[in-house]
Amino acid sequence: MPARIALIHATPLSMAPIQSAFERHWPQARRMNLLDDSLSVDRADAGALTPAMTQRFIDLARYVAGTGCDGILFTCSAFGPAIEAAGKACGLPTLKPNEAMFEQALARSSDGRTVRLGLVATFQASIGSMSEELHAMAKQRGIEVDLQSAFVPEAMHDLAQGRTADHHRKVAEAATKLNGCDAIMLAQFSMADAVQQVQAKVAPPVFTSPDCAVLALKAAVQGAHG
Repeated sequence: MPARIALIHATPLSMAPIQSAFERHWPQARRMNLLDDSLSVDRADAGALTPAMTQRFIDLARYVAGTGCDGILFTCSAFGPAIEAAGKACGLPTLKPNEAMFEQALARSSDGRTVRLGLVATFQASIGSMSEELHAMAKQRGIEVDLQSAFVPEAMHDLAQGRTADHHRKVAEAATKLNGCDAIMLAQFSMADAVQQVQAKVAPPVFTSPDCAVLALKAAVQGAHG
């Protein structure tokens, strides 16, 4: 039987990019989509991840585990510790949205010790949590990260209103303000379709979350099933 994968979203804007990535890299997987679009609003309003919010992630993970899913991919980038707690609670291969992208970005270190990275985000609350996750991963590998970040106000609203060209243009412009990077990362899943416009404006490689995440989850699920 094909693997059954739960995709848990905090915004509808992340749904199309991850579906496209599955079609490219793992079309056989059966996908189950759960959307709680109050999560991103509540996270922004709270200013921090709360215990109640973490419990909601645990509840979602346990629910999808009960439906027979083989793995979970959360597509929301501002909830790293909550996703870790959810994965432990449900016992399934569970991936944070940017985990695999960070691996690729850290591999850009030319000397194995230092790397200069850029992070472009359209959801401001994700910058802090993603920065912490990235630095924690780097520390485990003995790598020092010089991280620059850029928030693109109104770009997410442009995308939600169907102004895709404006979204892509603003993201690309923000990326040009990051200097001397070995790689640039697009923080949100919803930004993935802007990668060509961004890459046309900057010299370092530009990484997006969806493709990296699907390939990593595929390997984790297949590994768990032998």
